[in-house]
Amino acid sequence: MTTEHLVIFTPSGKRGRFPEGTPVLQAARQLGVDLDSVCGGRGICSKCQITPSYGEFPKHGVTVQDGALSEWNSVEERYKSKRGLIDGRRLGCQAKVMGDIVIDVPPESQVHRQVVRKAATARDITMDLATRLFFIEVREPDMEEPTGDLERMAEALKLQWEIDNVRVDASVIGKLQTTLRKGKWQVTVALFQDHRGEAPRIVEIWPGLHEGGLFGLAIDLGSTTIAAHLCDLATGEVKASSGVMNPQIRFGEDLMSRVSYAMMNANGASEMTKAVRVAINGLVQSLATEAGVDPSLIFEAVIVCNPVMHHLLLGIDPVELGQAPFALATSNSLSLNAIDLDLDQVNKRARVYLLPCIAGHVGADAAAVALSEEPNKSEDLALIVDVGTNAEILLGNKTKVLACSSPTGPAFEGAQISAGQRAAPGAIERIEIDPVTKEPRFRVIGVDLWSDDEGFSEAVAGSGITGICGSGIIEAVAEMRIAGILDPSGLIGSAEQVGTPRCVPEGRTNSYVIHDARAEGGPLISVTQGDIRAIQLAKSALYAGARLLMDEMGVEKVDRVVLAGAFGAHISPKHAMVLGMIPDVPLEKVFSAGNAAGTGARIALLNKASRSEIEKTVHQIKKIETAIEPRFQEHFVNANAIPHAKDPFPELSKIVSLPQVGFNTKGDGGDGGRRRRRG
Repeated sequence: MTTEHLVIFTPSGKRGRFPEGTPVLQAARQLGVDLDSVCGGRGICSKCQITPSYGEFPKHGVTVQDGALSEWNSVEERYKSKRGLIDGRRLGCQAKVMGDIVIDVPPESQVHRQVVRKAATARDITMDLATRLFFIEVREPDMEEPTGDLERMAEALKLQWEIDNVRVDASVIGKLQTTLRKGKWQVTVALFQDHRGEAPRIVEIWPGLHEGGLFGLAIDLGSTTIAAHLCDLATGEVKASSGVMNPQIRFGEDLMSRVSYAMMNANGASEMTKAVRVAINGLVQSLATEAGVDPSLIFEAVIVCNPVMHHLLLGIDPVELGQAPFALATSNSLSLNAIDLDLDQVNKRARVYLLPCIAGHVGADAAAVALSEEPNKSEDLALIVDVGTNAEILLGNKTKVLACSSPTGPAFEGAQISAGQRAAPGAIERIEIDPVTKEPRFRVIGVDLWSDDEGFSEAVAGSGITGICGSGIIEAVAEMRIAGILDPSGLIGSAEQVGTPRCVPEGRTNSYVIHDARAEGGPLISVTQGDIRAIQLAKSALYAGARLLMDEMGVEKVDRVVLAGAFGAHISPKHAMVLGMIPDVPLEKVFSAGNAAGTGARIALLNKASRSEIEKTVHQIKKIETAIEPRFQEHFVNANAIPHAKDPFPELSKIVSLPQVGFNTKGDGGDGGRRRRRG
């Protein structure tokens, strides 16, 4: 009997059992995993690079032993010697399954690479830079008054710019004399002075007038994606924005999975630290290339992230964040040398500023959102929700601000969904379902046409219709509820109950088919009962966190809701409210803030006074710990219903009439999903 082994692919989460000796590329193809190959598996093109992971993976329920893949072979060795291969990577066409294994497919190996939707949001920012350029004319040396070149340069800064008590890096002193003479005693110096009032430090020097510019990075290090903006420090202009998947996903999709990996594997934390630092360096390199910027002109970076990402970036074991009282190694802001974080794609004297964390589960990313959206200055009561794999929630006004973190999981990102995928060309991102015919129409990323528009098939020929991303699954579930395909408890009706053959049996439950291209060798894209459950768990955690803050504030409603992050920019308020993801408010009071955490990072990069401001603000924010608050579970259970088991949604009922259907037993709600207004 042939031995079979479990193969789990990240970031897709797809898994299956395969006979021993199956090539990884073949397993990926059979599971529909997005792994590229041009040469047909002959080891020529190298498009199918993968990264195997070893150790304990409690999230996946698997232990990966050494030897889970076949040994390194001559084809891989030949490719590495001639063209290079990142340490730890294998070729999927050559590596064979020999045991249970977790395999990460890096972005460059994916055919449909993710569209990281964290573009820079337009924002007026008062420029108040920590790193600035100063042109000076230095007095030439004189036999009668013997002074050093450095001392005369400091004298020039004081006389010409009223800058006193400058310090200088040793590496700058080494090039000082050559640069002064090359510039004929005229030079440009870059001075760094942080918001704490330390003495200014010379971090670079150029002969004559330097016109190449100075640049900085605003980095939003998320659990799932890493997004960065390369900014001109003279004008504040965003020269390039981009993002990559966080490679730590292969160690666990959510934060607690990564903490568990660090607990159960001796070098787990250091593995994750190395992975994320390598990813940031690669992202910075691609940004600089895209913008045509010399990386040596990048002198600053501001990084925002949640507490687990914060600790792993810094090389701190996050184990304490996995258990009460969730103690941080440090909650203060940090100002470090880039080299301390192995960031080698910037100037070797560049500085990195990390915003302060609010508490053990509410990090610098939430602080950045607070800096961007300023709930502490709001006249009305604002609920600000930044949704990702972990949701950061702020509620407050000028009298008080509360904060919490809620473990929504990766379902909103398209993970843990049967046909789910990251946001990439070909993924369904919008959907509408006719309440009478129950027929869907949809749009995919990269194409402006709807599926029932003329020319749609030709328009999607390049990318295909590959799956459904986070925004697509959220709209799909909400539309199913509006159309009477889904009852308030989250059950999908049968074909007979709903009145459409698109509802098909799947075991003891039903699925709703959105797109079936199996006859042409394409995918089946449907919403399963398991998908509904994953969305229910995610939205319940989100709503429960918001309700917990409202309880603490002593209110039953909020004045406005701000949706931050990629989620906020791409989900309609109506669908979010139908699901019961956010409290009931008039739809015109639901706003999108774009990537608020990234905006906060840009503000801190371009305005050093804002760093002092947020350092003060975080101490005024009251943290509510959902993990130990008993009311959280009560709110969570009630929020499982769609939109909610108890809370009324009067504003929603003004615009949407949700059908009263029930599919617990055959025949219940067998009205074909006809729309009836709630009493």
